[in-house]
Amino acid sequence: MASLAKAGFGVVAQGDTGRNREKMERRKAVFRLAVAYWAAVFFSTSVLWAVAGTDPIESAPGKLASIAFALVLTTGMTMLLKRTLGWPLWQQAGMAFALSLAATPVSAAADYLIYIVCVYPQPAVFEIREFAFGMIFGMSLFFGWCCLYLVLCYSFALAEGERRMAALREEALSAQMRALAYQVNPHFLFNTLNAMAGLIEEGANAHARGMVLKLSAFLRKTLTLDPMQDIPLSEELALQSDYLAVESTRFSDRMKVSFEVDDDARDIRVPPLILQPIFENAVKYGVGATRGAVEIALWAERLDDVLVVTVENDTPPDEDGEIPPGMGIGLRNVAERIATHFGGAATLSSGYIRPGRFAVRLTLPWHRA
Repeated sequence: MASLAKAGFGVVAQGDTGRNREKMERRKAVFRLAVAYWAAVFFSTSVLWAVAGTDPIESAPGKLASIAFALVLTTGMTMLLKRTLGWPLWQQAGMAFALSLAATPVSAAADYLIYIVCVYPQPAVFEIREFAFGMIFGMSLFFGWCCLYLVLCYSFALAEGERRMAALREEALSAQMRALAYQVNPHFLFNTLNAMAGLIEEGANAHARGMVLKLSAFLRKTLTLDPMQDIPLSEELALQSDYLAVESTRFSDRMKVSFEVDDDARDIRVPPLILQPIFENAVKYGVGATRGAVEIALWAERLDDVLVVTVENDTPPDEDGEIPPGMGIGLRNVAERIATHFGGAATLSSGYIRPGRFAVRLTLPWHRA
Protein backbone atom coordinates (compact mmCIF):
# COMPACT_ATOMS: atom_id res chain seq x y z
CA MET A 1 0.00 0.00 0.00
CA ALA A 2 2.88 2.38 0.68
CA SER A 3 4.18 1.85 -2.83
CA LEU A 4 0.72 2.55 -4.17
CA ALA A 5 0.58 5.88 -2.35
CA LYS A 6 3.91 6.88 -3.89
CA ALA A 7 3.10 5.70 -7.39
CA GLY A 8 2.37 8.25 -10.10
CA PHE A 9 -1.05 7.31 -11.44
CA GLY A 10 -2.70 8.59 -14.58
CA VAL A 11 -6.00 10.06 -13.35
CA VAL A 12 -8.99 9.47 -15.60
CA ALA A 13 -10.81 12.70 -16.56
CA GLN A 14 -13.84 13.44 -14.38
CA GLY A 15 -15.69 15.93 -16.55
CA ASP A 16 -13.80 19.04 -15.41
CA THR A 17 -14.44 20.71 -18.75
CA GLY A 18 -18.18 20.26 -18.37
CA ARG A 19 -18.16 21.64 -14.83
CA ASN A 20 -16.09 24.67 -15.89
CA ARG A 21 -18.49 25.30 -18.75
CA GLU A 22 -21.42 25.08 -16.34
CA LYS A 23 -19.79 27.60 -13.97
CA MET A 24 -19.20 29.94 -16.88
CA GLU A 25 -22.84 29.65 -17.94
CA ARG A 26 -23.95 30.49 -14.40
CA ARG A 27 -21.74 33.57 -14.30
CA LYS A 28 -23.13 34.71 -17.64
CA ALA A 29 -26.68 34.18 -16.40
CA VAL A 30 -26.03 36.23 -13.25
CA PHE A 31 -24.41 38.97 -15.34
CA ARG A 32 -27.35 39.07 -17.75
CA LEU A 33 -29.79 39.19 -14.84
CA ALA A 34 -27.87 42.09 -13.24
CA VAL A 35 -27.81 44.06 -16.49
CA ALA A 36 -31.52 43.49 -17.07
CA TYR A 37 -32.43 44.28 -13.45
CA TRP A 38 -30.55 47.56 -13.16
CA ALA A 39 -31.50 48.63 -16.69
CA ALA A 40 -35.14 48.11 -15.67
CA VAL A 41 -34.50 50.16 -12.52
CA PHE A 42 -32.95 52.98 -14.58
CA PHE A 43 -35.77 53.17 -17.11
CA SER A 44 -38.56 52.80 -14.56
CA THR A 45 -37.13 55.53 -12.31
CA SER A 46 -36.61 57.77 -15.33
CA VAL A 47 -40.29 57.40 -16.22
CA LEU A 48 -41.40 58.01 -12.64
CA TRP A 49 -39.17 61.08 -12.29
CA ALA A 50 -40.48 62.40 -15.60
CA VAL A 51 -44.05 62.01 -14.31
CA ALA A 52 -43.01 63.86 -11.15
CA GLY A 53 -41.71 66.76 -13.27
CA THR A 54 -37.98 66.03 -13.36
CA ASP A 55 -36.19 66.10 -16.69
CA PRO A 56 -35.10 62.42 -17.25
CA ILE A 57 -32.19 63.43 -19.49
CA GLU A 58 -30.85 65.99 -17.05
CA SER A 59 -31.13 63.55 -14.15
CA ALA A 60 -29.64 60.61 -16.09
CA PRO A 61 -25.97 61.12 -15.00
CA GLY A 62 -26.94 61.14 -11.34
CA LYS A 63 -29.11 58.03 -11.71
CA LEU A 64 -26.35 56.23 -13.61
CA ALA A 65 -23.81 57.06 -10.89
CA SER A 66 -26.25 55.88 -8.21
CA ILE A 67 -26.94 52.62 -10.06
CA ALA A 68 -23.22 52.05 -10.63
CA PHE A 69 -22.58 52.30 -6.89
CA ALA A 70 -25.57 50.06 -6.16
CA LEU A 71 -24.16 47.55 -8.64
CA VAL A 72 -20.89 47.47 -6.71
CA LEU A 73 -22.83 46.84 -3.49
CA THR A 74 -24.94 44.07 -5.04
CA THR A 75 -21.79 42.41 -6.40
CA GLY A 76 -20.48 42.08 -2.85
CA MET A 77 -23.90 40.96 -1.62
CA THR A 78 -24.05 38.34 -4.36
CA MET A 79 -20.64 36.94 -3.39
CA LEU A 80 -21.81 36.62 0.22
CA LEU A 81 -25.15 35.10 -0.79
CA LYS A 82 -23.31 32.54 -2.91
CA ARG A 83 -21.84 31.14 0.28
CA THR A 84 -25.36 30.46 1.61
CA LEU A 85 -26.32 28.14 -1.25
CA GLY A 86 -27.31 24.87 0.37
CA TRP A 87 -28.57 26.56 3.53
CA PRO A 88 -32.24 26.24 4.54
CA LEU A 89 -34.50 28.69 2.72
CA TRP A 90 -35.36 30.70 5.85
CA GLN A 91 -31.66 31.21 6.59
CA GLN A 92 -31.01 32.40 3.04
CA ALA A 93 -33.97 34.80 3.27
CA GLY A 94 -32.65 36.09 6.60
CA MET A 95 -29.19 36.63 5.12
CA ALA A 96 -30.70 38.43 2.10
CA PHE A 97 -32.69 40.72 4.40
CA ALA A 98 -29.66 41.43 6.62
CA LEU A 99 -27.43 42.24 3.63
CA SER A 100 -30.10 44.51 2.15
CA LEU A 101 -30.55 46.25 5.49
CA ALA A 102 -26.79 46.82 5.77
CA ALA A 103 -26.40 48.07 2.20
CA THR A 104 -29.37 50.48 2.27
CA PRO A 105 -27.89 53.29 4.46
CA VAL A 106 -24.59 53.08 2.58
CA SER A 107 -26.40 53.43 -0.74
CA ALA A 108 -28.61 56.23 0.61
CA ALA A 109 -25.56 58.17 1.84
CA ALA A 110 -23.88 57.70 -1.56
CA ASP A 111 -27.04 58.91 -3.30
CA TYR A 112 -27.02 62.05 -1.18
CA LEU A 113 -23.38 62.74 -2.04
CA ILE A 114 -24.20 62.26 -5.73
CA TYR A 115 -27.10 64.68 -5.28
CA ILE A 116 -24.73 67.28 -3.76
CA VAL A 117 -22.40 66.94 -6.75
CA CYS A 118 -25.26 67.17 -9.26
CA VAL A 119 -26.78 70.39 -7.82
CA TYR A 120 -23.41 72.10 -7.26
CA PRO A 121 -22.85 75.09 -6.99
CA GLN A 122 -26.35 75.39 -5.60
CA PRO A 123 -26.67 74.32 -1.97
CA ALA A 124 -28.07 70.82 -1.36
CA VAL A 125 -31.13 70.66 0.84
CA PHE A 126 -31.35 67.63 3.14
CA GLU A 127 -34.89 66.51 3.79
CA ILE A 128 -35.26 63.64 6.23
CA ARG A 129 -38.58 62.59 4.67
CA GLU A 130 -37.11 62.18 1.19
CA PHE A 131 -34.04 60.49 2.67
CA ALA A 132 -36.30 57.98 4.46
CA PHE A 133 -38.28 57.32 1.28
CA GLY A 134 -34.99 56.80 -0.54
CA MET A 135 -33.89 54.24 2.04
CA ILE A 136 -37.16 52.35 1.73
CA PHE A 137 -36.83 52.37 -2.06
CA GLY A 138 -33.20 51.24 -1.83
CA MET A 139 -34.10 48.47 0.62
CA SER A 140 -36.72 47.14 -1.79
CA LEU A 141 -34.23 47.22 -4.67
CA PHE A 142 -31.52 45.36 -2.79
CA PHE A 143 -33.86 42.78 -1.31
CA GLY A 144 -35.49 42.31 -4.71
CA TRP A 145 -32.08 41.63 -6.27
CA CYS A 146 -31.23 39.10 -3.55
CA CYS A 147 -34.52 37.28 -4.12
CA LEU A 148 -34.01 37.20 -7.89
CA TYR A 149 -30.46 35.90 -7.47
CA LEU A 150 -31.61 33.11 -5.14
CA VAL A 151 -34.43 32.19 -7.52
CA LEU A 152 -31.89 32.01 -10.36
CA CYS A 153 -29.66 29.76 -8.26
CA TYR A 154 -32.60 27.51 -7.42
CA SER A 155 -33.50 27.27 -11.09
CA PHE A 156 -29.93 26.16 -11.85
CA ALA A 157 -30.09 23.66 -8.98
CA LEU A 158 -33.37 22.24 -10.30
CA ALA A 159 -31.96 22.00 -13.81
CA GLU A 160 -28.83 20.31 -12.46
CA GLY A 161 -30.98 17.89 -10.47
CA GLU A 162 -32.96 17.02 -13.58
CA ARG A 163 -29.76 16.50 -15.56
CA ARG A 164 -28.33 14.38 -12.74
CA MET A 165 -31.48 12.25 -12.59
CA ALA A 166 -31.42 11.79 -16.36
CA ALA A 167 -27.75 10.82 -16.18
CA LEU A 168 -28.48 8.43 -13.31
CA ARG A 169 -31.28 6.81 -15.29
CA GLU A 170 -28.94 6.44 -18.24
CA GLU A 171 -26.21 5.09 -15.96
CA ALA A 172 -28.69 2.66 -14.38
CA LEU A 173 -29.77 1.40 -17.78
CA SER A 174 -26.14 1.06 -18.85
CA ALA A 175 -25.25 -0.80 -15.65
CA GLN A 176 -28.20 -3.12 -16.07
CA MET A 177 -27.25 -3.82 -19.67
CA ARG A 178 -23.67 -4.59 -18.65
CA ALA A 179 -24.96 -6.88 -15.91
CA LEU A 180 -27.11 -8.72 -18.45
CA ALA A 181 -24.12 -8.94 -20.77
CA TYR A 182 -22.13 -10.68 -18.03
CA GLN A 183 -25.01 -13.08 -17.47
CA VAL A 184 -25.45 -14.14 -21.08
CA ASN A 185 -21.93 -13.55 -22.35
CA PRO A 186 -21.40 -16.70 -24.45
CA HIS A 187 -17.63 -16.54 -24.04
CA PHE A 188 -17.85 -16.38 -20.26
CA LEU A 189 -20.48 -19.14 -20.05
CA PHE A 190 -18.70 -21.31 -22.61
CA ASN A 191 -15.42 -21.26 -20.69
CA THR A 192 -17.18 -21.84 -17.37
CA LEU A 193 -19.29 -24.75 -18.64
CA ASN A 194 -16.23 -26.31 -20.28
CA ALA A 195 -14.38 -26.14 -16.96
CA MET A 196 -17.33 -27.77 -15.21
CA ALA A 197 -17.48 -30.51 -17.85
CA GLY A 198 -13.79 -31.20 -17.29
CA LEU A 199 -14.35 -31.52 -13.54
CA ILE A 200 -17.19 -33.98 -14.13
CA GLU A 201 -15.03 -36.08 -16.48
CA GLU A 202 -12.32 -36.16 -13.82
CA GLY A 203 -14.86 -37.39 -11.30
CA ALA A 204 -14.76 -34.20 -9.23
CA ASN A 205 -18.54 -34.03 -9.11
CA ALA A 206 -18.67 -32.23 -5.77
CA HIS A 207 -16.34 -29.54 -7.06
CA ALA A 208 -18.33 -29.21 -10.28
CA ARG A 209 -21.55 -28.95 -8.27
CA GLY A 210 -20.00 -26.16 -6.22
CA MET A 211 -19.07 -24.28 -9.40
CA VAL A 212 -22.62 -24.63 -10.72
CA LEU A 213 -24.00 -23.19 -7.48
CA LYS A 214 -21.54 -20.28 -7.60
CA LEU A 215 -22.41 -19.52 -11.21
CA SER A 216 -26.11 -19.70 -10.34
CA ALA A 217 -25.63 -17.37 -7.37
CA PHE A 218 -23.73 -14.88 -9.50
CA LEU A 219 -26.38 -14.86 -12.23
CA ARG A 220 -29.24 -14.65 -9.75
CA LYS A 221 -27.72 -11.71 -7.87
CA THR A 222 -27.01 -9.71 -11.01
CA LEU A 223 -30.56 -10.32 -12.22
CA THR A 224 -32.10 -9.04 -8.98
CA LEU A 225 -29.89 -5.94 -8.71
CA ASP A 226 -31.66 -2.60 -8.77
CA PRO A 227 -29.22 -0.40 -10.72
CA MET A 228 -30.78 2.74 -9.23
CA GLN A 229 -29.98 1.72 -5.65
CA ASP A 230 -26.51 1.74 -4.13
CA ILE A 231 -25.53 -1.35 -2.19
CA PRO A 232 -23.23 -1.89 0.80
CA LEU A 233 -19.61 -2.57 -0.10
CA SER A 234 -19.92 -5.98 1.57
CA GLU A 235 -22.61 -7.00 -0.95
CA GLU A 236 -20.56 -5.71 -3.87
CA LEU A 237 -17.55 -7.71 -2.67
CA ALA A 238 -19.69 -10.82 -2.21
CA LEU A 239 -20.86 -10.47 -5.79
CA GLN A 240 -17.29 -10.06 -7.02
CA SER A 241 -16.22 -13.06 -4.95
CA ASP A 242 -18.83 -15.14 -6.80
CA TYR A 243 -17.55 -13.82 -10.12
CA LEU A 244 -13.92 -14.57 -9.24
CA ALA A 245 -14.85 -18.00 -7.93
CA VAL A 246 -16.45 -18.82 -11.27
CA GLU A 247 -13.46 -17.48 -13.20
CA SER A 248 -11.05 -19.45 -11.01
CA THR A 249 -12.38 -22.66 -12.58
CA ARG A 250 -10.57 -21.70 -15.78
CA PHE A 251 -7.22 -21.15 -14.13
CA SER A 252 -7.00 -23.95 -11.57
CA ASP A 253 -4.74 -22.83 -8.71
CA ARG A 254 -3.01 -19.97 -10.59
CA MET A 255 -5.30 -17.23 -9.29
CA LYS A 256 -4.92 -16.10 -5.70
CA VAL A 257 -7.52 -13.62 -4.41
CA SER A 258 -7.40 -11.66 -1.15
CA PHE A 259 -9.69 -8.98 0.30
CA GLU A 260 -8.67 -6.74 3.21
CA VAL A 261 -11.60 -4.55 4.25
CA ASP A 262 -11.86 -2.36 7.33
CA ASP A 263 -14.88 -3.25 9.43
CA ASP A 264 -16.33 0.26 9.28
CA ALA A 265 -16.03 0.26 5.46
CA ARG A 266 -18.24 -2.76 4.86
CA ASP A 267 -21.49 -0.78 5.21
CA ILE A 268 -20.47 2.10 2.94
CA ARG A 269 -22.78 2.33 -0.06
CA VAL A 270 -21.36 2.01 -3.58
CA PRO A 271 -22.95 1.72 -7.05
CA PRO A 272 -23.73 -1.91 -7.92
CA LEU A 273 -21.16 -3.70 -10.09
CA ILE A 274 -18.80 -0.72 -9.88
CA LEU A 275 -15.86 -3.10 -9.29
CA GLN A 276 -16.86 -5.59 -12.01
CA PRO A 277 -14.85 -4.03 -14.90
CA ILE A 278 -11.82 -3.68 -12.61
CA PHE A 279 -11.83 -7.36 -11.66
CA GLU A 280 -12.62 -8.35 -15.24
CA ASN A 281 -9.50 -6.46 -16.35
CA ALA A 282 -7.48 -8.14 -13.60
CA VAL A 283 -8.59 -11.58 -14.81
CA LYS A 284 -8.29 -10.89 -18.53
CA TYR A 285 -5.04 -8.90 -18.61
CA GLY A 286 -3.49 -10.39 -15.48
CA VAL A 287 -4.36 -14.06 -15.02
CA GLY A 288 -5.31 -14.69 -18.65
CA ALA A 289 -2.10 -13.13 -19.98
CA THR A 290 0.28 -14.77 -17.48
CA ARG A 291 1.39 -18.39 -17.24
CA GLY A 292 2.47 -18.32 -13.62
CA ALA A 293 0.59 -17.61 -10.43
CA VAL A 294 -1.22 -14.26 -10.26
CA GLU A 295 -2.40 -12.40 -7.19
CA ILE A 296 -5.49 -10.19 -7.20
CA ALA A 297 -5.67 -8.16 -3.99
CA LEU A 298 -8.21 -5.62 -2.74
CA TRP A 299 -7.95 -3.12 0.13
CA ALA A 300 -10.82 -0.97 1.35
CA GLU A 301 -10.24 1.63 4.04
CA ARG A 302 -11.29 5.02 5.27
CA LEU A 303 -9.04 7.98 4.51
CA ASP A 304 -10.35 11.19 6.06
CA ASP A 305 -13.96 11.40 4.81
CA VAL A 306 -13.69 9.13 1.78
CA LEU A 307 -13.70 5.42 1.09
CA VAL A 308 -10.54 4.27 -0.69
CA VAL A 309 -10.78 0.99 -2.58
CA THR A 310 -7.56 -0.28 -4.15
CA VAL A 311 -7.29 -3.30 -6.45
CA GLU A 312 -3.85 -4.63 -7.42
CA ASN A 313 -2.98 -7.53 -9.69
CA ASP A 314 0.09 -9.10 -11.25
CA THR A 315 0.53 -8.60 -15.00
CA PRO A 316 3.12 -9.47 -17.60
CA PRO A 317 5.99 -6.92 -17.36
CA ASP A 318 5.40 -3.91 -19.57
CA GLU A 319 8.51 -1.94 -20.46
CA ASP A 320 6.61 1.13 -21.68
CA GLY A 321 4.15 1.17 -18.78
CA GLU A 322 1.25 1.62 -21.20
CA ILE A 323 -2.22 0.42 -20.27
CA PRO A 324 -3.65 -2.12 -22.78
CA PRO A 325 -6.39 -0.49 -24.90
CA GLY A 326 -9.15 -2.82 -23.73
CA MET A 327 -8.29 -2.19 -20.09
CA GLY A 328 -8.56 1.56 -20.62
CA ILE A 329 -12.12 1.21 -21.92
CA GLY A 330 -13.22 -0.61 -18.77
CA LEU A 331 -11.56 1.92 -16.47
CA ARG A 332 -13.06 4.80 -18.40
CA ASN A 333 -16.51 3.28 -17.97
CA VAL A 334 -15.98 3.09 -14.21
CA ALA A 335 -14.69 6.67 -14.12
CA GLU A 336 -17.72 7.93 -16.05
CA ARG A 337 -20.10 6.06 -13.75
CA ILE A 338 -18.68 7.50 -10.54
CA ALA A 339 -18.39 10.97 -12.07
CA THR A 340 -22.07 10.86 -13.02
CA HIS A 341 -23.11 9.28 -9.74
CA PHE A 342 -21.08 11.37 -7.30
CA GLY A 343 -20.03 14.42 -9.31
CA GLY A 344 -16.60 15.72 -8.31
CA ALA A 345 -16.66 13.84 -4.99
CA ALA A 346 -15.29 10.61 -6.51
CA THR A 347 -12.14 9.86 -8.50
CA LEU A 348 -10.39 6.95 -10.20
CA SER A 349 -6.66 6.60 -10.73
CA SER A 350 -4.71 3.73 -12.21
CA GLY A 351 -1.25 2.74 -13.36
CA TYR A 352 1.73 0.43 -12.90
CA ILE A 353 3.18 0.76 -9.41
CA ARG A 354 6.15 -1.34 -10.49
CA PRO A 355 6.95 -3.62 -13.44
CA GLY A 356 4.47 -6.47 -13.48
CA ARG A 357 2.13 -4.94 -10.88
CA PHE A 358 -0.93 -2.88 -11.82
CA ALA A 359 -3.22 -0.99 -9.44
CA VAL A 360 -6.54 0.83 -9.60
CA ARG A 361 -7.68 3.17 -6.84
CA LEU A 362 -11.23 4.42 -6.30
CA THR A 363 -12.07 7.22 -3.86
CA LEU A 364 -15.79 7.44 -3.09
CA PRO A 365 -17.85 9.52 -0.63
CA TRP A 366 -18.25 8.01 2.84
CA HIS A 367 -21.98 7.23 2.80
CA ARG A 368 -23.00 4.59 5.32
CA ALA A 369 -25.81 2.17 4.60
